[in-house]
Amino acid sequence: AYLLLNGELPDLKNLAEFARQIASERELPGPVVEMLRLMPRSVHPMDMLRTGVSMLGVFDPELNDNSHAANTRKSVRLIARVSTLITDGWRILHGEEPLPEKPDLTQAGNFFYKLKGEVPQTWQIRMLDTIFILYADHEFNASTFAARVAASTLADMYAAVTAACGTLKGPLHGGANEESMKMLGEIKTADRAESWLKEKLAAKEKIMGFGHRVYKKGDSRVPVMREIGRDLGKRTGKEQWIPICEKLEETMEREKHLCANVDLYAAPVLAMLGFPAALNTPIFAASRVAGWCAHVVEQHDNNRLIRPRSLYTGPPARPYHGVSANGAASKKR
Repeated sequence: AYLLLNGELPDLKNLAEFARQIASERELPGPVVEMLRLMPRSVHPMDMLRTGVSMLGVFDPELNDNSHAANTRKSVRLIARVSTLITDGWRILHGEEPLPEKPDLTQAGNFFYKLKGEVPQTWQIRMLDTIFILYADHEFNASTFAARVAASTLADMYAAVTAACGTLKGPLHGGANEESMKMLGEIKTADRAESWLKEKLAAKEKIMGFGHRVYKKGDSRVPVMREIGRDLGKRTGKEQWIPICEKLEETMEREKHLCANVDLYAAPVLAMLGFPAALNTPIFAASRVAGWCAHVVEQHDNNRLIRPRSLYTGPPARPYHGVSANGAASKKR
């Protein structure tokens, strides 16, 4: 996150100060917590997060200051508070009270603690930190592009990140890892993966966790996520998930020449870390918010309105036979 916002890796002093700043900004304004309590129990965590991000904006005294310095400060607040919106919102949805912050924990460690009420082990923190890094930024993906389009109108940081959250929810973007876990749960064992996949392909169904608009020859994040999954499988006794993914990967590459993307392996990794599937996309957001904010800062610093043109493909022009401007019927030809 420091690298994305500052363009350079921090030294130890800068890293410690950046971590302190994030830890000090995690707590939500009281009215935002009360808003979370008003949400229906059926709400999806991404809808809760999107609404929470929008509401945070009105409590930020620098909301309408788009200067570089103000945007950087708002970025720190958003990186800190998106995680809190997720953890506090989830606990409230399930009839539990939000937990106080633990400033001595890293962002990943505090996320575990705030969600589950237990300080995580070092290896759990390391794995979630790695996941946050893998998902932090990915150039002009759909949610980041939505944020930059909003920012290009000189809308504020919170408006742009709200647009990004709404876009991330879609199952063809951030929602893919949530759908991937449902798919793995349906397959159950590696020996069923090939026949399951062929049956779905024959029915022309969409298979989550495969293909990428940028990575045509393989997602560079997959090997890291796969190894995290293999390690987690041994630690948790749930070694069935990664072989299923590998069999799906092998079959899809042979049948459709499509490579796996990071969402295929992220789904079982998050499950083995103990996170409910409904939190997969919000966890994606907790990471990607750093990238969104960095893009908004860059857009505001070097702004030009993003306004694509459309190519009309409808029917050709037809004569109009209705009423003319002066109320007289037009003559038919």
